Amino acid sequence: MSKNAIEVEDLTVAYKDKPVLWDVDLTVPEGVLMSIVGPNGAGKTTLIKAILNLVSTAAGQVKIYGKPSSEQRRIVGYVPQRGSVDWDFPTSVKDVVMMGRYGALGWIKRPGKKEQDMALAALDKVGMTQYAGRQISQLSGGQQQRVFLARALVQDARVYLMDEPFQGVDATTERAIVLLLQELRRSGKTVVVVHHDLQTVPEYFDWTALLNVRLITSGPVEKVFTEENLRLTYGGRVSILKQNGQSEGSNIERRTEVV
Repeated sequence: MSKNAIEVEDLTVAYKDKPVLWDVDLTVPEGVLMSIVGPNGAGKTTLIKAILNLVSTAAGQVKIYGKPSSEQRRIVGYVPQRGSVDWDFPTSVKDVVMMGRYGALGWIKRPGKKEQDMALAALDKVGMTQYAGRQISQLSGGQQQRVFLARALVQDARVYLMDEPFQGVDATTERAIVLLLQELRRSGKTVVVVHHDLQTVPEYFDWTALLNVRLITSGPVEKVFTEENLRLTYGGRVSILKQNGQSEGSNIERRTEVV
């Protein structure tokens, strides 16, 4: 029986008495690359933050590899939305990446040569080695996103949670990020991504969760990413172009339109 990386049970989160997530049950198997999709205000970012124990919950529990998420921070890497970060903070690209090692080092021990080598190796993976000494405020949006991915990589986590990593990046950066996420999955890591582009879900991911305050469904993309489930999630007419010969409920081609 395969292990589950994340188990969310009866999760409810409310802001000022208004439910943002309602009675969510979600199981994320180990080793999947999963998207969380849904309309604006569906609670996607809140779900990521609840899994990370960054927001207060009204009910329910979250476990990562069978333990409360508060006890598993060292095995979880997090890439927040780029817009939520103070990019004017005066620090270099390499120092930002090395921050990913603080969970392993503790705040007293200073990073040494090993940590610097790990940071440079991670920057090389995301194509940012030449920017190691540059201030983060001097980077483009796509470059900043790559730096945050490198910071998550040096954690050598078992579970990665990413909040819209493709937002505001160019096509080249998006492709580089996709390849990196797929490499993480092949190495046995579990990657959960808040994603807004329905067109690329079947191409990028093998697992998905459809969310609109409540969890509509989750599972393998080829089974649950269907016109009917998307209509339930978005509450409107959903036009899907399938490949020739495919039946309802099978893989969806690139173009998906929610009206």
